[in-house]
Amino acid sequence: MLIHPRNIQAVARKEFYHIVRDYRSLYMAFALPLLLILLFGYALSLDVDNVKVVVVDHDRTDLSRDFASRLGASAYFDLVSYLPDERAAATWLDAGKATIALVIPPRWTEAIRSNRDAPLQVLIDASDPNIGTISRGYITSFVERYNSRLLADFLSRQGLEGLHTPVEGRVRVWFNEELESRNFIVPGIIAVIIMIVGAMLTSLVIAREYENGTLETIRSLPINAVEFLTGKAIPYFLIAMTDVLVALLMGQLLFGVVMKGSFWLLILASSLYLAVALGLGLFISIATKSQLVANQIALLVSYLPALLLSNFVFPVENMPAALQFVTKIVPATYYIDIMNGLFLRDVGIGYLWPSYGVLLFMFLVMAAAAVIKMRKEGL
Repeated sequence: MLIHPRNIQAVARKEFYHIVRDYRSLYMAFALPLLLILLFGYALSLDVDNVKVVVVDHDRTDLSRDFASRLGASAYFDLVSYLPDERAAATWLDAGKATIALVIPPRWTEAIRSNRDAPLQVLIDASDPNIGTISRGYITSFVERYNSRLLADFLSRQGLEGLHTPVEGRVRVWFNEELESRNFIVPGIIAVIIMIVGAMLTSLVIAREYENGTLETIRSLPINAVEFLTGKAIPYFLIAMTDVLVALLMGQLLFGVVMKGSFWLLILASSLYLAVALGLGLFISIATKSQLVANQIALLVSYLPALLLSNFVFPVENMPAALQFVTKIVPATYYIDIMNGLFLRDVGIGYLWPSYGVLLFMFLVMAAAAVIKMRKEGL
């Protein structure tokens, strides 16, 4: 089978003209990806800080006030109010105006200075279990540090040396030193954008030919399935790659997310992933023959898995075993693995080649399926 570049060029030119004339395609191709970058970059954050705290201080001593003021001075907490009793604290928690309520009982300072147990009630709103778990860790760590300070002050007053713990952890954070979730989110947004442009838009192109009745004319032309599908895919490939470059630029300028790895490895990974998305979209378009049905199926099998089952928003290891298996056939899983390696870990092809290999295999499978399906349609 011979491939004629002029045939591919003619089909690609026709598709470019359609995209320019159809403002909806332009919106999907450019405006929606840019909107996603802004929304995900600014609105979606997995960081938990400035946890809102209210305090009920029944002790009203210098030590209880010191405890509360140190808590409010922490970067992780925001002391929003002192309340008169537990009922008021419950009201704040019920209304969602506070995440943590601290209740300091009467004679709390007296118990501490008499070397007795001094319980402190901590109420945490765990409506969001992630925020509740992290908030519990924050407050537990704060109480432990405050205990250590009280113990050091006590030993100092007794003229004794401070206790030295036998194990000293020296923590060094690698790859995402600032612990900013946007360093992880911005690369993942690119995977979602590629699926929108690559799969969802191309899922309409062949179905549109069926609905407009122009496929019969195309069958009469001296063009084969490979030339026709390649010409249809080229405009969306160029648009999606433009979106990738714009997303990289916006990620750096707006969010300070800078890629540490090779730019050309990123282009290679994006090209392979985009080729998989294009093949998937074209196959859906040929199989359904309806733009409405094709768009709905593309949403279910491309965009949603890229968002939910790719280790982007939700960790794969926390999913049930059946869903973990499903994630292995989601192309975005491997693309996001490559993006994290290039953006955060600064690793090369020696570490990332398995993900590149899987994307290449998926592209060959999807391209072959689309060509075979198109040939069955008489092209």
